[in-house]
Amino acid sequence: MAILKHPHDREILRLAVPAFGALVAEPLFLLADSAIVGRLGTGPQAGLGIAGQALTTIVGVCVFLAYGTTAAVARQVGAGQLKDAVRQGIDGIWLALAIAGGLILVGLPLVPWIVDAFGATSAVAPAAETYLRISLFGIPGMLVVLAGTGVLRGMQDTRTPLYVSVGSFTLNLALNWLFVLGFGWGIAGSAWGTVIAQTIGGAVYVTTVLRGARRHGAPLLPDAQGVRAAATAGVALIVRTVTLQAVLVAATAVAAHQGVSQLAAYGVGSRIWLFLALALDAIAIAGQAITGRYLGASDTQAVRGATRRMIMWGVGGGVVFALVILSARPWLPALFTQDPAVRSLLLSSLVVIAVMQPIAGVVFVLDGVLIGAGDMRYLALAGTATMAVFLPAAWLVHALGGGLVGLWLTIGLWMAARLITLGVRARGGAWLVTGAVRG
Repeated sequence: MAILKHPHDREILRLAVPAFGALVAEPLFLLADSAIVGRLGTGPQAGLGIAGQALTTIVGVCVFLAYGTTAAVARQVGAGQLKDAVRQGIDGIWLALAIAGGLILVGLPLVPWIVDAFGATSAVAPAAETYLRISLFGIPGMLVVLAGTGVLRGMQDTRTPLYVSVGSFTLNLALNWLFVLGFGWGIAGSAWGTVIAQTIGGAVYVTTVLRGARRHGAPLLPDAQGVRAAATAGVALIVRTVTLQAVLVAATAVAAHQGVSQLAAYGVGSRIWLFLALALDAIAIAGQAITGRYLGASDTQAVRGATRRMIMWGVGGGVVFALVILSARPWLPALFTQDPAVRSLLLSSLVVIAVMQPIAGVVFVLDGVLIGAGDMRYLALAGTATMAVFLPAAWLVHALGGGLVGLWLTIGLWMAARLITLGVRARGGAWLVTGAVRG
């Protein structure tokens, strides 16, 4: 690959590099929590794995607040309608706050049921319930961050999300260390540290978007029609996201039924996998913004050219991450646990995680391009189909005792299915709909 020789390289890197920093900072919240909570023992660490996956699932369903907003705002930017672009973003933030309030009210009484649904044992459940119950109060900040991030990405700004993410992670790490190891609050201290950091991050986004609204003359009060349109447009993306989360939830449940050591190892392995996934997703974020802007400007040739180049970057990034994981594999488990059984399970899992990275690089790029095009209905159908591939395979791993490596191989099968469904769509032209608003 001739670095920076292609016409789209500078544009891709201008958006993807800051997005990379912002995205990898997100899973670092849980990785930092895992490293600190791991000092409390295997039980609390397994509990964090359950609660972390539950929280990721709850918030992950609302990722349409970022992705849908990015696509819609980018189209308006491409069409030169900046005031309308900011107004759509503000409606998204109001929608985020409304959803967050509902999730807290519904989620608090359901915490024991949620933890039990993940298959937590009696040794793990108390820690998982404690972390999840406290973490629910961080949801408003998390959802506002999603919506605010979508606005800025759509405006072709990925630097501000980077600064906010790095600041939030740094604060989260300091508070977790202080509350857990300094004050001795245990896993509750880890949860409170994360809630505080997320809430402050959300407040920074609100301030940034309000400044943009004043600059472009956009109204600050919610527009009922705009909020309703944002919610309606997100339905297909929610379905797509629910299928992804269902796969991750099912995988966690299978690991939980294999034993405490397996669950602890899967919890760490899944956070490493998520870290790598979001790192590769930086190119997909660039794809969302670039695709939306070019389609808003009715330039389909540029969309095709940028997509081909981003696929090359995705493959290259996946190969690099695979080599890094394989090189770091001998000492990586020691960063997260002192348990020999968990370390051994992690060593085996990391091989499969590494091999998946080049495939993941292409999958995330194509997913981002189609999101940027607003092709949500197809993404929902594709997500449903690939989930249907994963769930029976995961059940077989559980029924036949396939172990943790078997579970990770099943996740690899799911990624291959996603590669096929997204690749077929990208080769066609039905998703190339131009204009400020997708018809």
